[in-house]
Parts: sequence; structure tokens; C-alpha cells
Amino acid sequence: MAVGATAWAQPEPRDGRLVSPQGLTLYTFDNDVAGSGRSVCNPPCSGIFRPYLLDPGARPKGEFSAVGRDDGSLQWAFKGKPLYFWYDDKKPGQTGGDGMNRNIWHVARP
Repeated sequence: MAVGATAWAQPEPRDGRLVSPQGLTLYTFDNDVAGSGRSVCNPPCSGIFRPYLLDPGARPKGEFSAVGRDDGSLQWAFKGKPLYFWYDDKKPGQTGGDGMNRNIWHVARP
């Protein structure tokens, strides 16, 4: 796992979005290829859209899986698409990253 990175439990659906257990909105990136097993958002991208990393003991279930990152860590994915946080969402329910960078970032939906 990357130094200073925080790992998380499996995402959950809430109010039509996928969120962390703390309620923070998760996002997908159009440049990631579903089912490729990799995230393409690495530095500097990952400083803005932080990867939603797996808790070391996590066992993905259902449509959730794990994808690899260039630093060797594992990131949560939904239907094969890696999941991310937007750096500026600080409270549950915020969706500030939706539509960013010419609409290639989207709120992850169950």
C-alpha cells in the first residue's frame, strides 16, 4: 500500500450513489477500462481523485472487485471500474467531482 494511504471497507449504495462507509461519494473515470484490472489514474491524477483502496482484510463481494495500481496497492472497483474520492469532498453527500475535466469523472452509481 502506498505510504500515507488509507484503506477502506467495501463501498455501499446510498441515495443512488456508491459511498464509503463514512458516506463520502465515490467516482469513476472514463479513461479506466472496465475489466482491465488496472487503474490509469496515477500521479498527478491520483492527487486530485484519490484511489479508494482496499482494507487489507477485505474480500470483495458481488459486483465489487479489486484492481491493481502502479504502486502495487489494490483499489476497489465496481463492475470492473476503479473507484475514487474527489479531493474536495469533505462531507457525506457532496458530489463536487461529478463532471470534472470535461465530463470524464462521474458519481459512481449502483
